[in-house]
Amino acid sequence: MNYQIQSLCQKREPFTLCWTVLPPNGIVLPIMVSSVYIRPLLALLVIAAIAGIAVAVFRNGPQGTAPARPANQQLPHNIDVALKKARFSEIQDGLVAWELVAERVEYDKGGDTASLSDIRMEFQRNRAHGTITVTAYSGEYESTTKTVRLKNHVHVVTEDGASFDTSSIVYSGTKALFSTNDPVTFRQERMQLTAVGMDLRVNDQHARFHSSVDASIITQ
Repeated sequence: MNYQIQSLCQKREPFTLCWTVLPPNGIVLPIMVSSVYIRPLLALLVIAAIAGIAVAVFRNGPQGTAPARPANQQLPHNIDVALKKARFSEIQDGLVAWELVAERVEYDKGGDTASLSDIRMEFQRNRAHGTITVTAYSGEYESTTKTVRLKNHVHVVTEDGASFDTSSIVYSGTKALFSTNDPVTFRQERMQLTAVGMDLRVNDQHARFHSSVDASIITQ
């Protein structure tokens, strides 16, 4: 025996109440809904879910990722430009006198000074002298005075095998001169010399040590 299910509604401001009257046996015959209506409904739900996720990502960004800062906010306040693998050189009489390569360079907003990191400076061979190679962890270059200040593990090597090690050194482009007031260790073949302070002329590779000079011969 079949029973009809009745749905009753009653309007009570501001709501409309609706309920269903079940048959006496409490069994409700299933109502079949065509798949023609189910598929569009599922598609709408999927599209709505995707749209909600896209809006959340757009507003908050990917989870765990901080918002990207503008490039000008990533540098210290006193730094205008930062470069990688920068190259400096000086031309004398139409020839390259020296070339300096730094892995990182930061230019100061307030002047003409460039801060350098991981430095290699090379002086070319000419009629007066052989090559000179200087390496240092950090330093500065002033373009107007052509002055290079090197510090932190400064190592100087000449073409004939002489080497100088010190903590800091200054190269004057106008004088073609290296100078330091720090302790220096000089080595060439079996000779080793320590001193405090040194001047090294580039043109003739003549070195003058200031004080506390102590020389020794390394025996094999």
